[in-house]
Amino acid sequence: MLKFVHQAICDIRTTGSVFPSSPRLARAMTNSLRDHRGEKRILEVGPGTGAFTQAILSSLRGKDSLDIVEVNPVFCEHIERQLLAPFRARHSGMSIGLHQGPIESAALEGGYDFVICGLPFNNFPVALTQSIFAQILRLMRDGGELTYFEYAGVRAFKRPFVGPHGRERIAQFKAFTQKTAKSHHVTRSLVVANIPPALTVRLTKRRGNLEACSE
Repeated sequence: MLKFVHQAICDIRTTGSVFPSSPRLARAMTNSLRDHRGEKRILEVGPGTGAFTQAILSSLRGKDSLDIVEVNPVFCEHIERQLLAPFRARHSGMSIGLHQGPIESAALEGGYDFVICGLPFNNFPVALTQSIFAQILRLMRDGGELTYFEYAGVRAFKRPFVGPHGRERIAQFKAFTQKTAKSHHVTRSLVVANIPPALTVRLTKRRGNLEACSE
């Protein structure tokens, strides 16, 4: 908890919150992994200190594989030491990879069945969000599922305080998400048991479509 808060204070733009995600939110983000039957390839983007990573690891079975991409080296070191090294010791035959750096430049093979994303898109410039979504969709198979979240009502809360430039960015983000939401099947659910409450967004990639999507 203290490690997360320290990193959040140092770089709120890429961390997104001073509170780590709750177990209830982690469970909501990973429901599809537990329901899936058969082998699965999973990509996690922006795990922070690993609240979602723990839930993902508990869902792995047999020949499942997991790749994790995190830009913050402190978080990478924490996840490797606290979560991945003990898991590998118990499951030596399972493929678990940790990649430090931005998702846009990560050397990954693609074809993922599931992507779990913890990045704070509302903190990013719209062009960066578009670039990240485009890369994630390229890495997903057709019919694959991307799950991400945002804090409930965050854009409406920000709007009175961000000035003309900030309001323009919010409008651009809304236009981007409305346009791209038409390209994929999207469902949302509210998780109240989180600080603050959060909306999970679940996107199923339609065949041959690389358009990004958000709320």
